[in-house]
Amino acid sequence: MSNRPLTVALALLAIAVARPLAAQPDAVRRTPIVQVVERVAPSVVNIAAEAIVREVDPFFGSFFGSRTRKAQSLGSGLIVDATGIVITNAHVIEGASRILVILKDGRELEADVLGSDHDADLAVLKVKARGLPATPLGRSADLMMGETVIAIGNPFGLSNTVTTGVLSARGRTVPSESGEARFTDFLQTDASINPGNSGGPLVNLAGQVIGVNTAIISGASGIGFAIPADRAQRVVDDLLRFGQLQPLWTGLRLETVDPELARREGLAATRGALVLKVFEGSPAAKAGLAAGDLLVSVQGKPIVAREDVTTALSTVAPGTPIALDVKRGEVGFRYSLAAVRPPKGLGLEVLRSALGLEVATEEGGIYLDTVARRSVAARAGLEPGDRVIGANGQRVTDLDQLGNEVLRALDRGSLFLVVGRGRYAYNLNLPI
Repeated sequence: MSNRPLTVALALLAIAVARPLAAQPDAVRRTPIVQVVERVAPSVVNIAAEAIVREVDPFFGSFFGSRTRKAQSLGSGLIVDATGIVITNAHVIEGASRILVILKDGRELEADVLGSDHDADLAVLKVKARGLPATPLGRSADLMMGETVIAIGNPFGLSNTVTTGVLSARGRTVPSESGEARFTDFLQTDASINPGNSGGPLVNLAGQVIGVNTAIISGASGIGFAIPADRAQRVVDDLLRFGQLQPLWTGLRLETVDPELARREGLAATRGALVLKVFEGSPAAKAGLAAGDLLVSVQGKPIVAREDVTTALSTVAPGTPIALDVKRGEVGFRYSLAAVRPPKGLGLEVLRSALGLEVATEEGGIYLDTVARRSVAARAGLEPGDRVIGANGQRVTDLDQLGNEVLRALDRGSLFLVVGRGRYAYNLNLPI
């Protein structure tokens, strides 16, 4: 029997194997991931933030003065508008005296900060250029667990690094680096996110920016987090319009419920958010909520911590109602709650009613005008004439700033104040 057919087949196979890779059609190699990177990568930038750091002389202390040095932090950013609007993480540019945005084509552009929010860890920058390659924020409401995601950024200063993985989870609760805040809605991915990736985009296979990379767990491998695009969009809108994230007003004071609190208070569920107070005339009061109610789910999702309610409100436009399932004793109700922009002066009214403090301004500063007897503030030792220097880690110089920080504190359950008396400053954490 002739072996000719087998010989011919082997010869053809050898030719195919020996054919240079360059001869393979580009369509085979241009996978969906490659196509997304080609489209989005030009919008990803390197952020170099320069700060002046003062150091005390290690030998002579501050007697002969302090020394200064330049410190530089590196991060990533995304051009979201061709007119020069760039978003990044707030911690990337915090304390910077000079910010450079470095484009993929090598151009270096100085940036101004239009707005920054420490709690949301987002900042909006503006560079003087037009016609830039831009990729707007997409949506994160319809994400699928396990779908392929792509992280693009500048880890360790290595420009336009691409890593891939899957969307591992949604709604992760992650403490901020300082521990002062809790994020309850982070996206989790196993795409490699390393120092320097912060501020870069997390993208799906449709080329949509579904998140802003922001955090890694120290010492952990293969776990990274991103701010969901829906939440980021609301923050960016506020920063562009107002220069800061505007607080939302519901009139609710909430406490996270755990099994111990549920047993002690005789609650109908062991998880949720307990309503401690409803301010009169507030959206919560108009919706029908009352002190003692137990919020068990929001938008159909179980509530594990009070921050879950804040998260749900922060991902929709102000005035948009969300559904709350509530237990009042053993009876269940469903309410519709819409958060609104707080009316002017509301924060100072909450400060007065909740803490017993009335404030005024004098020579560009804020001081305590009245401290109500037996109030929370009085029990903390505050006195008329004390100066308010900072609130929630932010320096405050006018009453509007202080009022906004009071409203933000409602979400945390406490107001952190720095108060000056004479030559000394005191840190106080007041329940609100």
